[in-house]
Amino acid sequence: MEGKEEDVRLGANKFSERQPIGTAPLFEPGELKSWSFYRAGIAEFVATFLFLYITVLTVMGVSKSTSKCATVGIQGIAWSFGGMIFALVYCTAGISGGHINPAVTFGLFLARKLSLTRAIFYIIMQCLGAICGAGVVKGFQQGLYMGNGGGANVVAPGYTKGDGLGAEIVGTFILVYTVFSATDAKRNARDSHVPILAPLPIGFAVFLVHLATIPITGTGINPARSLGAAIIYNRDHAWSDHWIFWVGPFIGAALAAIYHQVIIRAIPFKSRS
Repeated sequence: MEGKEEDVRLGANKFSERQPIGTAPLFEPGELKSWSFYRAGIAEFVATFLFLYITVLTVMGVSKSTSKCATVGIQGIAWSFGGMIFALVYCTAGISGGHINPAVTFGLFLARKLSLTRAIFYIIMQCLGAICGAGVVKGFQQGLYMGNGGGANVVAPGYTKGDGLGAEIVGTFILVYTVFSATDAKRNARDSHVPILAPLPIGFAVFLVHLATIPITGTGINPARSLGAAIIYNRDHAWSDHWIFWVGPFIGAALAAIYHQVIIRAIPFKSRS
């Protein structure tokens, strides 16, 4: 029971929902001695690995067909991303919080819902999982993978880098704002630390953002997903726009964290005592 209680405390939100912004500790050395800390990191690695494996395979399946009518198309790709997030958040929320995305981790860190130690560890594990997931896809079908962009995010012809950056900022804002709202303690089901329906709106937000922005950037909104595909594909044009898929999501996540914490929840910047 001790291990389960620790997972609940750390995976959901260790700090009080009304914790004044900026007052939670940045570093918690004690976490490094906890098995739950490493188990959460492993859960993030495996979840991001599976996320890249399924979604990039779906993209490759669409790319290899000469007739788009014979594939799942853009809608199917969007469902693949959204559906996998729904399933993986459901599976890992009670262990790590089910971030599966450095932008989500960054937003929750800014809201002080996890320590800097945990945030850095999660981001590293997410990136490693994404690299491995994309690597397995390339191992299955290298010719197809390298000949069809490898699922790497780039700004599409006809759009500027500013267009791509804006799409990533707004798309990530939608995702992270949904994460905050879906996991808000005020909406928790009684006797449950993870709202039973929380993965559904999060996955649906990912689906909708993909429908809107696949034609612009291929939809990043997840720096680990973009990094994994870029490293395994490793072509110049994939790297030329890569900064957009870190800067955009991090700005969007920061804006969502500020909006939810300061405007929606009206959490103070300092104690009112």
